[in-house]
Amino acid sequence: MKKNYASEKIKNEGPAPADHGSFTATQKYEKTATVRSKSTHFEDGESLIRKTTSSFDAVIQYEESLGKKGSRELYLSIGANPSRFDSFYRAVQQIGELKSTTIIKVDKTNEYRQLNAKKASLEKTLASLNELKNKGGAISDFVSLHDKILEIETQLQELGVDLGNYDTENEYYTLRFALYEGSPSVGKKAGLFLRVKIALEWTIKYFALTVVALAAMLACAFLLLLIVEKLNIFAGVVRKIKE
Repeated sequence: MKKNYASEKIKNEGPAPADHGSFTATQKYEKTATVRSKSTHFEDGESLIRKTTSSFDAVIQYEESLGKKGSRELYLSIGANPSRFDSFYRAVQQIGELKSTTIIKVDKTNEYRQLNAKKASLEKTLASLNELKNKGGAISDFVSLHDKILEIETQLQELGVDLGNYDTENEYYTLRFALYEGSPSVGKKAGLFLRVKIALEWTIKYFALTVVALAAMLACAFLLLLIVEKLNIFAGVVRKIKE
């Protein structure tokens, strides 16, 4: 997904590079907000987020839809103008039933400067390699030089893509919006079914334990009666022997 950055002018009161007065520095920031909502009227919620995006001149940069009717999910990544981002963020929170929000702002100034420094270094290296092309040498050296030049040019192209995210004419902050479909009646039915299921499980469990306990008691009683009967028989035999 596209990364969005924006610039802010920060006034520093310290010495400027050329004189000793205050100066204004440009800092790059990445600001990302996340909004998660749930709606029983999924189509209306989807239509509203698209209208809201259009009304704030924002741009949908990524979109993903999942699930079947009754359990659908919509994920959008939206680039919004920094000057209208906070208003857009608040407006989106009115769509559906709000579940959660987060907002993160990260300073990207050092990363931007490092990319520019790397670009300048690669450009100098490329210029030096191109100068070597005009000098004599073996064919193998020219082939190796050509490969190195292609490698540097590829790296410069990749850097150009990364630096393009920082262009002032394309400055946006990112809002990630997730919309989930849900029905309260389904939830209630599911809750009732779950309660009935648990009640039946407990009833069956304790009924089984009761039956087992009664069976054990009957078995013990039966064994006790057998023992008593055997003892009576044994006592009768002893009396007969004595007689």
